[in-house]
Amino acid sequence: MFPKPLPALEPNTFAFEQLPLVKPTGFREYDARWLFPKEINLMGVQALGLGIGTLVHELGVRPDIVTGHDFRSYSSAIKLALIAGMQAAGLRVKDIGLALSPMAYFGQFALDCPCVAMVTASHNDNGWTGVKMGANRPMTFGPDEMGRLKEIVLGGTYQYRDGGSYEFVEGFAETYLKDLKTRAKPITRKLKVVAACGNGTAGAFAPRLLEALGVEVVPLDVEPDYTFPRYNPNPEDMEMLHAIAAKVKETGADVGLGFDGDGDRCGVVDNEGEEIFADKIGVMLARDLGKLHPGATFVVDVKSTGLYNTDPELQAVAVKTDYWKTGHSYIKRRVNELGALAGFEKSGHFFFNEPIGRGYDDGLLTAISVIEMLDRNPDKSMADLYRALPKTWGSPTMSPHCDDEVKYGVVETVTKRFRAMKEAGEALAGQKIVDLVTVNGVRITAEDGTWGLVRASSNKPELVVVIESPVSEARLRAMFAAVDGVLRENAEVGAYNQTI
Repeated sequence: MFPKPLPALEPNTFAFEQLPLVKPTGFREYDARWLFPKEINLMGVQALGLGIGTLVHELGVRPDIVTGHDFRSYSSAIKLALIAGMQAAGLRVKDIGLALSPMAYFGQFALDCPCVAMVTASHNDNGWTGVKMGANRPMTFGPDEMGRLKEIVLGGTYQYRDGGSYEFVEGFAETYLKDLKTRAKPITRKLKVVAACGNGTAGAFAPRLLEALGVEVVPLDVEPDYTFPRYNPNPEDMEMLHAIAAKVKETGADVGLGFDGDGDRCGVVDNEGEEIFADKIGVMLARDLGKLHPGATFVVDVKSTGLYNTDPELQAVAVKTDYWKTGHSYIKRRVNELGALAGFEKSGHFFFNEPIGRGYDDGLLTAISVIEMLDRNPDKSMADLYRALPKTWGSPTMSPHCDDEVKYGVVETVTKRFRAMKEAGEALAGQKIVDLVTVNGVRITAEDGTWGLVRASSNKPELVVVIESPVSEARLRAMFAAVDGVLRENAEVGAYNQTI
């Protein structure tokens, strides 16, 4: 029997080569992330593969699974170790090679595989690895499945089965890009588009798709380099957005599009170099799609702008908005449950249901939707469409360090503190708290509509803080100072990755 994983092992020892290492905190709410090889070794990845196969059979799902890997120096080795475990557990594996996460999700449909296990650390820094998994297309695992998988793997209770097999699917990228092209409407407007890929996986695919749409492509950091020398491929990080903005201004592009490390997210910069946070892009797309689909429902995460509820144009076409938990699996599932037209996350995960997409998040399909929006508004620039939104002042997503072992407890403590303040009528940043939303962390709203969010990151040892004010930048900063003051009551909260 394959050995039971250990939570810690010293590298450069015989034990490290003879036993599986799997740090328990790598099992997140809806996917898995570890530092490799500090927190998981290749035998640990095999154990994970055995666990995935065991869980698939336990769920009664047909054991056909598609897998691929992102562009990192170690991802191919991780994938092969995962495949070894999945085969041993009786899964029939179809390997699509180097891929974007949405390419693997598409493979569930195109290759008739109910299951997926995509090896990727997404936007995490170099050194991280992980797996995004699902057994019910287009959904990915949520807390229940991840909890059970953790039990199986850490307990070493995986089950061997006959019938496992392996097939490499040659040229699958062409099938994926062709499908996206057929979903796009002909572009009649002449457009110049910056395609920024952060030297990550999207560089192999995004420029090709955009060229096929007939737009002029300005490549930015599309060359592969898994050291990510310029910036981390994360369109939520200001460093990447600044680089896109500079290239847009330099080339006179109509729009800048930035893709994360595994291509399931898309960030946008307008033609004037203004960096538009993804929740505002979602409002713009909801306005555009709401005219084509009046009465449509959109799902948005709790980090997103309040404009979804207050924008007059969305109200005019009777659009309905559902605020839900942050996380690609949560929003994906909610979009499916409600039959929503689309779901939008502030992180840049956008989920389009039929007739636009298949319900999963795809940064390239998001790029198509942005380009089509511009094409449907030939007399307006991206900046014009952005200026047409009611003005609010919003922060980027800010993440203070907080260890995985304590971050959820800190959020619980902070939530209790804000609840006590509300009940006592205590002022926060000079105003009363009028609303607390605790569906995912805590979102605190003041009398003038200014709000702040604190939640635990689902994939890194961090908290997540977002602030927005419909009143002024001064109110934005006051709310941030007040929320941060409460956070600083907890010694476990460290420095931010970026702030306003």
